[in-house]
Amino acid sequence: MPKMKTRRAAAKRFKAVGNGKFKRKRANLRHILEKKAHDCKKRAGKTDYVDQADLGRVKAMLPYA
Repeated sequence: MPKMKTRRAAAKRFKAVGNGKFKRKRANLRHILEKKAHDCKKRAGKTDYVDQADLGRVKAMLPYA
């Protein structure tokens, strides 16, 4: 059986962690930051984990993670 291909776009966005979850970056921290509240930017700067509902799809895209 041939090797499964990894979705490269997903590999750049998600990192597997030891407990079976995947780390991801939060949105809203790229541009137009002047008008955004400090709390909003602080929250967006923290890493987050992939939601349970999306976990199966991410695992399918990253078969070797």
